[in-house]
Amino acid sequence: QVQLVESGGGLVQAGGSLRLSCVGSGRIFSDSTVGWYRQAPGKEREFLGAINWSGSSPNYANSVKGRFTISRDNAKNTVYLQMNNLKPEDTAVYFCSAGISWGQGTQVTVSS
Repeated sequence: QVQLVESGGGLVQAGGSLRLSCVGSGRIFSDSTVGWYRQAPGKEREFLGAINWSGSSPNYANSVKGRFTISRDNAKNTVYLQMNNLKPEDTAVYFCSAGISWGQGTQVTVSS
């Protein structure tokens, strides 16, 4: 089972940017598809996008397409979520997932 740790969250003004990181343990992580999700208070967990082991052709939810970019560096066992032009409605706890493993999440708060 892969262990995942997210970081990079924080408070940002609307229109700003953040880059989240998801660091995974073990060789299995570099062979895994990794997804990003978020959950706002009182809402269901939302799929944002995913990237396969090679980093080719990440896919995105329509709600973030064009603003969010997923990339990975397997040498660092890290997957990134670059978030641009952030909006108050992007405020949520952001999670990464690989297989059945989930990280603990990192809070992103966007002020208007």
